[in-house]
Amino acid sequence: MTAKTPALADFRRIVVKVGSSLLVDSAAGRIKEAWLASLAQDIAKLHKDKRDVIVVSSGAIALGRAVLKLPKGPLKLEDSQGAAAVGQIALARTWAEALGKHKITAGQVLVTLTDTEERRRYLNARNTIAKLLEWRSVPVINENDTVATNEIRYGDNDRLAARVAAMASADLLVLLSDVDGLYDAPPASSAKAKHIPLVPRITAAIEAMAGASGSELSRGGMVTKIEAGKIVTTAGAHMVIASGHVDHPLDAIAAGSRATWFLTPANPVTARKKWIAGSLEPKGTLTIDAGAAAALRRGKSLLPAGVVRVDGVFGRGDAVLIRGPDGAEIGRGLVAYDAEDAAKIIRKSSGDIALILGVEGRAEMVHRDDLVLGGA
Repeated sequence: MTAKTPALADFRRIVVKVGSSLLVDSAAGRIKEAWLASLAQDIAKLHKDKRDVIVVSSGAIALGRAVLKLPKGPLKLEDSQGAAAVGQIALARTWAEALGKHKITAGQVLVTLTDTEERRRYLNARNTIAKLLEWRSVPVINENDTVATNEIRYGDNDRLAARVAAMASADLLVLLSDVDGLYDAPPASSAKAKHIPLVPRITAAIEAMAGASGSELSRGGMVTKIEAGKIVTTAGAHMVIASGHVDHPLDAIAAGSRATWFLTPANPVTARKKWIAGSLEPKGTLTIDAGAAAALRRGKSLLPAGVVRVDGVFGRGDAVLIRGPDGAEIGRGLVAYDAEDAAKIIRKSSGDIALILGVEGRAEMVHRDDLVLGGA
């Protein structure tokens, strides 16, 4: 059966990655305001249609070096960090103003590689993004270049966007690019290069088609876009690479303009639960009562009131086993409390958590989105 090209209207949570070369006029060191206004209008249209939109935006270093009048060419790490510190203020203000014209609140989130690799910080970042989306804000995310080092930095915002899409359980990643998709040869050097509109699965042959970076301000090229595709399709989301060198680039995608779609065989929920079930080592055990076990099987979250015993040493965000009254494994999930705090609130109502711990915690011990049933 031939795979079908998706449509933008098919997706409920969309991550849009915007590169430096699209956003910043390198010669003038200024934001391309007319282009950004058209993109903001596209985002507002999706937002009004009840879609969740997350932006991953480059441009902080490019803007900072313009403000500071730094010379052209490669920057030392500390110069990049300093330029980012200045540029992040300008970048956040730019997005806040562009979206504010459509009565949309922007929320800035700065992340590093550790925030998506270390589970406690991953959970914190995921919860922050979820809360912003619940408030109908648009999170604007960038790598925290002020503290990232050469050893830990993503090195490009394509892969950062893929990590964010996975973290936020998005079902589509849009990479707005200097090119309108993947070709079987570099189109700049081969007149016979053929555009690839649909990639059902990323194979070695697809990876071999990736070319080198073509932009002065961009750290990524087609190689990093393919890497991003591998990350995001494994996490259960589709990806599309499309040209950003047009006004209203999201509208253009919706209208069927030339692009390359990368398909996933999964969806964000099943991919995430597969990761929890098979890829994480449990650090402890929660034993629950029969009522809680029945509630979990009905698709509910695990509340503290249903937990009767806590074993092991674990931190917030760690994987734990969940066992029923007979000791049999019911499932496993990511716990919202460390072991010490979890032990204090077992058998207690969620409304008593603040009184017991002195802080307002999550109502669920394990949220249903972070829970997979069935013995592993």
